[in-house]
Amino acid sequence: MGAEQRAGVPLVDLSVQHAQVAEEVAQGFAEVLSTGDFIGGKAVGAFERAYAEFTGARACVGVGNGTDALELAMRAVGVGPGDEVVLPANTFIATAEAVLRAGGTPVFADVDDDALLLDPASVEGALTARTRAVVPVDLFGQVAPFEQLPATLAQRGIRVVEDGAQSQGATRHGKAAGTFGDVAATSFYPGKNLGAYGDAGAVVTDDEEVAATVRLLGAHGSPAKYEHTVVGFNSRLDTLQAVVLSAKLARLRGWNAERRAAAAVYDELLAGTEGVRLPATLAGNEHVWHLYVVRVDRRDEVLRRLQEEGVGAGVHYPTPVHLTPAMGHLGYGPGRFPVAERAARQILSLPLFPGITRGQQERVADVLRQAVERQG
Repeated sequence: MGAEQRAGVPLVDLSVQHAQVAEEVAQGFAEVLSTGDFIGGKAVGAFERAYAEFTGARACVGVGNGTDALELAMRAVGVGPGDEVVLPANTFIATAEAVLRAGGTPVFADVDDDALLLDPASVEGALTARTRAVVPVDLFGQVAPFEQLPATLAQRGIRVVEDGAQSQGATRHGKAAGTFGDVAATSFYPGKNLGAYGDAGAVVTDDEEVAATVRLLGAHGSPAKYEHTVVGFNSRLDTLQAVVLSAKLARLRGWNAERRAAAAVYDELLAGTEGVRLPATLAGNEHVWHLYVVRVDRRDEVLRRLQEEGVGAGVHYPTPVHLTPAMGHLGYGPGRFPVAERAARQILSLPLFPGITRGQQERVADVLRQAVERQG
């Protein structure tokens, strides 16, 4: 066994990406620092235009983080007090937090057993007269099956908000993530496929009125200095982060291709491994592999053995949102969403990032096989 295969493997390593953009970012930072162009600087507008073009959307509004992006998107399509919003139980808590912050009530639905994306059949049973929006989540790097949502949503005045925090660059039937539904929100948290050097996010939409509302709400409800037409809050994309994001966006397609190649290597290395269920890609999807998530029994024991061997595996997410203490007031109990609850006990995210080597992946696969065999 070579030295690379004996070494530890981190869950995420951003150093390769940084090395490729470091000079460009340093030059961009120097320009911002020399001009004092810190808030709403020209780099922000440049990135917003570039990201809108990347997704194929008409408008992009940069905001402070992905959670703000979700809240602003929901508020812009009318979610408020008394409204219900349907979302999958298998997602990061920010999806539900954003509903609550907008004044609405999260209503959970189950996910499919293959890709662990929002189950359209489960959505139908969650709809009520108070439903204002449905939020499919593009999870792990692939787009949710939007076209399978109930056909009556628009007729009933129910808006569709895409949570695209994990799908930058993914497509479904040739259509880009971020362009499904009425509006989409995304996160540029450092570990995302397109990551900033801190918190950042964006809202993208084809609806210019929705975009204008998002921009207004994220600027203290102010269309002009010291004029405040609605109650908003402060959520703006930092100019320095826009510099980073523009540099990385220019390389995102290549990095996503590296992720797909790495996922194919795992598929090869782990094919036929008893006790390891490989991730599924829905027909019509081009996956960008934000995460490579397998399923194993006695997951916590397997995870512990991986970490003891220096393999930085993770779990996304160990508790379905409806069972987190923070959502206890909603009254859901165990057993309501069996697919999401079972998956939460099995899912295991393996190291995957642009620049990961085959030797590192072989190390991960070897340790995983050994860990699973010991559980047999």
